Order: sequence, then C-alpha cells, then structure tokens
Amino acid sequence: MIRFAIALLVGMLVFIDAAPAFAQSDERIVVAQETRRRTLFDLLFGEPEAAAPPPVQRQEPRQRAPAASLPPPKPEVEKAPDATRLAVFGDSLAIDLSKALERFYAEDPNLVVINQGVSSSGFVRDDYFDWDRAISEQIAADSFDLAVVIIGINDRQELTVGGTGYAPLTEQWNVAYQARIAGFLGKLRTARKPVVWIGLPPMSKTEYSAAISQISNIQRLASFSGGAEYLDIYERFLGEDGKYSSHGPDVNGQNARMRKDDGIHFSSAGSDKLAFYLSQTIRAFYRGSGVSMAAADPLLGTDAAAMLRPPYQGLGQMKLLEVAGAVISLTNTPRRAADLVTADMADAATVGFDLTQMIEAPVGRADAFGVGKVENPNPK
Repeated sequence: MIRFAIALLVGMLVFIDAAPAFAQSDERIVVAQETRRRTLFDLLFGEPEAAAPPPVQRQEPRQRAPAASLPPPKPEVEKAPDATRLAVFGDSLAIDLSKALERFYAEDPNLVVINQGVSSSGFVRDDYFDWDRAISEQIAADSFDLAVVIIGINDRQELTVGGTGYAPLTEQWNVAYQARIAGFLGKLRTARKPVVWIGLPPMSKTEYSAAISQISNIQRLASFSGGAEYLDIYERFLGEDGKYSSHGPDVNGQNARMRKDDGIHFSSAGSDKLAFYLSQTIRAFYRGSGVSMAAADPLLGTDAAAMLRPPYQGLGQMKLLEVAGAVISLTNTPRRAADLVTADMADAATVGFDLTQMIEAPVGRADAFGVGKVENPNPK
C-alpha cells in the first residue's frame, strides 16, 4: 500500500511538471527553456538554491583619440604697393611656372607674380594669338617690371609670312621664326624691360623632342642678339643616362615626379624646381627690394664707354665685354681709359678705335699667342 502511494505521488509530480508542455506552442517553447524539471530528490531534500547571477561588468566609455588636423595655413604676406612686378609670358608652360613662382615668392612682400600665359599659343600661329601685339599692349600699360618668357611647345607647325607658308624647321621657317622673336624682344629692349628667356626641356617622344630642341636653339640665338638673359634648363631635366626622364631630384634632393603623363608639361615638383633655377637667374635684376633696369657697365665713366663695343649679351656672355673692358694696373691708376686702347695711334684724341684691333691681334702683341695678324705684309 505504501509503495502504491509513493508511485502515485511520483506520477502526479511528473504529470504536474509536464503539464506546461501541453500549452500553446509559443508558450511551450518558453517554458521548456526556462523551467527546471523537479525530481523526487528535490521533493525529499528540497530544491537547491538558485545560483547568483554573474556580476555585470561595467565598461568604461572609450576615449576617442583626437582627430588629426592639418597644420594651420601660413598667414598670407601682403605685397608692398611698390613691389616688383614679375610677368610670365608664354604658353601653358608659363601658366605652370607662374603658379610655382607664386608659391616660391609667397612670403616675399617685394615681388608679385603676374600670370600672362596663354594656352596653345606660340610665335607661329599669330592668327590665334599675336604675341607681338600683346607685348606692345602690356608695355603701353606699364603692367610689369621684369619679364620671364617660356614658350614654344606649340610652334612645330607651318608658319605663314605674307601669304606664303613655310614647313616647320626649314631654312625659311627658321629665319621667319627668329625674326618674330627678335621683334618681340626688340619691343622689350626699347622699353628697357629686363627679360629672362627660359629654354625648353627635353620631351618624352624622340622626334618631338628633337624638333623642340631645334626651336629652343633658335630662341637662344634670338635672345642673345635681343639682349635677354637665357636660362638653359635642358640638361637639368635629363636622367642619369642622358635621356628624357619623368623623375628626378626635387628642390630638396629627393627623387620626385618632374613631368606630367603627357611627357611635355612639368608636374608641381618640376615647376617648383624650375622656379628655383629662375630665382637664381633673376638675382642679376631683383635683389629683394627692387629691380635693376640696366646691367652694370665696367667702362661707365671712361672715354672707352663711347667707343664701338659688342652689345651686352647677359650674364653668361661676358667674354666679349671683358675683351673691350678697361685694363686696370696693379701698381698705378691709368690716367685715361683711352690711353690704354689708343696708345699706339698718332692722335688718340681724334682717331676712332675699331674693336677688331683688339680681337685680331697683330704679331708680337701679348694676346697674339704666337699667331696674330701680320699688318701690311707687302707695304708699297
């Protein structure tokens, strides 16, 4: 009887424990997950105490790192009212150079850069843009003090003069092209505007680079005869193998991209490098406080200053000027410059002096070097 009662009690407990399973499906799932099954051991000895919930760990809010910020921009330097006005004339190369010069002289209050570059222009297609007329207008407006010119990448095309067209780089083309540059520089020289003419760099395509080099050589000759200072940059943008290279040392000596993908124009680093070279050249005219409008003449104030001499050709062309210069004795001061160059003449006061007498030295003179020119070999 006792065994029957115990079995009946156990069966009732099991039935009570399983009753929630006959509830609705949603509730059954919840009860099955949350209800612990009671056993006979629990009935006889009591249920175990529920375990304490694990302590909740509080996470401290993570402090965000301060956002990276760009350095504050440098304060803009206000240009002086009487600052030297440097105008850059030319094609798209001139536009890139102007931007680099603005960066280079950004903190110099005494120099302002004026961008006068015109894309796709040149000295050949004056029907598209006439540089001769443009420079006349700028001179008349007195818009600049110092001129920088870099141009020519669009000039390998037919040049028309008086209705006659000449093929690029033919003899007639070369003569006409040089004449146009000479006219351009003549206007600047008449207006007493110092000029720095920048040669053209090597190009990536061999045939095009050869043509541009010929154009640059014509510009060199024209600039010499026109009184401009010529800045040759060709070798400064070559690679170690002596050929075109898109990369090279920048102004800090680090290897950087110097040219754009077209193999013609300068990159920002290349333009900055060109601006640095130009800054060294214009020191002859600009020294931080103004522009020198005329080159120093070593014969100024002497009688030799009025004599026939070769034209001044720029800083790199001093040899002929030195030949015609006054010779200063180390022991005493000469009485007159004319005494040095006309001492062998009968009447130094009235007889003119021919420069060829200094270049073509007669036999026996100190600068004849054993050769010399024989004067009157067969006198009659």
